[in-house]
Amino acid sequence: MAIREIIVAPDPRLKITAKPVAKVDGEVRRLMDDMLETMYRAHGIGLAAPQIGSDLRVVVCDVARANEEAQPIHLANPEVVWASGELLLREEGCLSVPEHYAEVERPAEVKIRYLDREGKERELHATGLLSVCLQHEIEHLDGTLFIDHLSRVKRDIILRKLKKTQRLAEPA
Repeated sequence: MAIREIIVAPDPRLKITAKPVAKVDGEVRRLMDDMLETMYRAHGIGLAAPQIGSDLRVVVCDVARANEEAQPIHLANPEVVWASGELLLREEGCLSVPEHYAEVERPAEVKIRYLDREGKERELHATGLLSVCLQHEIEHLDGTLFIDHLSRVKRDIILRKLKKTQRLAEPA
C-alpha cells in the first residue's frame, strides 16, 4: 500500500469522466488499498480514483467515527440506481477542495449498485452520512465537485482562494 498525492482543485484532472473497471483484479485492489490508506492519512471519509490521478471508476469510503472500528467500503463502477424524493441539506467538504465547506442538498437515501473488492456485484442502501458520502464520491467519477452545486459566485470565490494558496505554496 502507498500514500498517493491528492489532487487539488482547480486541477483539470478532477473534471474527467472516469472509465469503467473491466475487471476487479490485483491492480484494482491495489488501487483501492492505496486510496483507502491515502484517505485515512488525510482524515477523509471518502475518496474517488480521479482525486489521486487514476481514470478508473473506483471509490472507497468509511464513515465510521474515530472511536468505532473501521468499516471500509470498496466500490468499482458504482452507480446510483435509486434515490429518495426526500432531500437532505448537509455541510460537505472535500479532500480536493481543502479547508472549504458548504451546504449541499442531496437525496436523503440512495441505493448503489457496484462491484466489491472481489468483483462481486452488490447493492447497498445508504442513508444519512453514508448516502451523502457515496453520492459525493460517485459525482467525482463524472468530474463533478461539491462546489459545482454552489452558486457561480461562491464557487468562483473558493476556486480563487485555492489558486492563491497554490501560488503561495510554489517555490520562488
